[in-house]
Amino acid sequence: MGILNRFGGSALRLVASVFGILAGIGGITHGIGEIRQGNVAPDGLFFDSWTEGPIASQMGGDPAISLVPNLFVTGILTVLVSVVLIVWAAAFVQRPRGGWVLLGLSVVLLLVGGGVGSPVVGILAGVAGIASGASLTRFRTQLPDRPRRLLAALWPLAFSVALLNGLFLFVGAVVLVYLTDVGSAELFLNSFFFAVVSLLVTLLTGAAYDSQHRVSAEFVGKSPRHSSPLR
Repeated sequence: MGILNRFGGSALRLVASVFGILAGIGGITHGIGEIRQGNVAPDGLFFDSWTEGPIASQMGGDPAISLVPNLFVTGILTVLVSVVLIVWAAAFVQRPRGGWVLLGLSVVLLLVGGGVGSPVVGILAGVAGIASGASLTRFRTQLPDRPRRLLAALWPLAFSVALLNGLFLFVGAVVLVYLTDVGSAELFLNSFFFAVVSLLVTLLTGAAYDSQHRVSAEFVGKSPRHSSPLR
């Protein structure tokens, strides 16, 4: 996958960036619904981001959590944190501790009204970013070569499936309910559960891919044709 070159050949770094962006997009959707409700207090710690329109009637209202006792302020904070999350995931996640920042922003998003699904996906994206900067030595030494190669080979498929579901969950679902009458809270809840499972599989296979890539790079680097000639 040519896109990996932009991320230093790291599958985990690509996962962190893509799913961090999707988490931010999902957060913005929540924020818009909260802003539309106006300068009022939520019903409690848990509340619906949307109380009117297709998202409210067909997606269960996009439930959220907020420590801020004002929905308008909650919405503004949610949009701002979501935008920062998108920018960080797109341009800065490859920096040292970039995964930790992504994880921290996702936790903040959870607490200021960004829903539940978006922050959870963002947290998993942050874990991918953190793992991308690790040595993965234990992963290489404790997992036999053949299973590791198999997992590495499965990464493109796992990533593609997780990406398609993520695009549906955070983008396609909203378009679907506004353009058609198709949709139910159960459908989107199942999509979220599948997103968590598929993303965990993508993290596992991505770690195997990165581990295998580093093994191959180290082997090439140590091969005789890359060594300095004797003088």
